[in-house]
Amino acid sequence: MVQAYILIQTEVGKATSVAESIAGITGVITAEDVTGPYDVIVRAEAESIDELGRLVVANVQRVEGITRTLTCPVVRL
Repeated sequence: MVQAYILIQTEVGKATSVAESIAGITGVITAEDVTGPYDVIVRAEAESIDELGRLVVANVQRVEGITRTLTCPVVRL
């Protein structure tokens, strides 16, 4: 299982609706509004890094109001 944090920037005033929409996507563990350079932080999981990429591109990035994402896979050293 691969997990990642997805850092999301949204249009002004869209953070809550973006987080609520993303929370319903299969593979998303949590989606929370935050303050700082990003507006929403998501924790997601998938069976492989390829599946994680598909989750981000095919599902998360299609949510209305998102302007940019940064995916940070979790590593266990």
